[in-house]
Amino acid sequence: MSKSVENLTRGIFKENPIFVMLLGMCPTLGVTTSAINGMGMGLATSFVLILSNIAISAIKNIVPDKVRIPCFIVVIASFVTIVDLSMAAYLQPLHEKLGLFIPLIVVNCIILGRAEAFACKNNMFQSMLDGIGMGLGFTMSLTILGGVREVLGSGAIFGYHLIPEHAHTMLLFVMPPGAFLALGYLVVLANKMRKA
Repeated sequence: MSKSVENLTRGIFKENPIFVMLLGMCPTLGVTTSAINGMGMGLATSFVLILSNIAISAIKNIVPDKVRIPCFIVVIASFVTIVDLSMAAYLQPLHEKLGLFIPLIVVNCIILGRAEAFACKNNMFQSMLDGIGMGLGFTMSLTILGGVREVLGSGAIFGYHLIPEHAHTMLLFVMPPGAFLALGYLVVLANKMRKA
């Protein structure tokens, strides 16, 4: 497998940020009450991850080691501000649902971790591929977790009812304890699939 393909697929399967590395648990557990919320948060984080990886890879040789982390945070915060203001302007209902979790992308350990572990050691193209792969893995994980919680908790997914509205659903899954239960089972399932 070529280096580019490996960098692109690493975040989807082998080093999935949620199901394998258990990173970014705050937004994972906080916003995944529905599949659309999970997908929206995943795409917002992916945008920041891809662009910050490219920018950090571009400036890595001119930033002194003493101020490396603060510079990375400024770069990340700039892209988060773009996402936050764009979502507030064009995707207001989703922006209101995600609320405080959008500005918190700045301190998401996935983004800073990839900047430190990958982008500051590789070229811009490979850093972009790593950002795309990690972003896809993060988005996929949040969407799956949100979908499972939405189906079990309300009988619907993406607003489409799969279970009749008068049927009994498990309200627990749209509440915080349900996030832990659903995530735990999905992590076990992901680990079984990786080992198979």
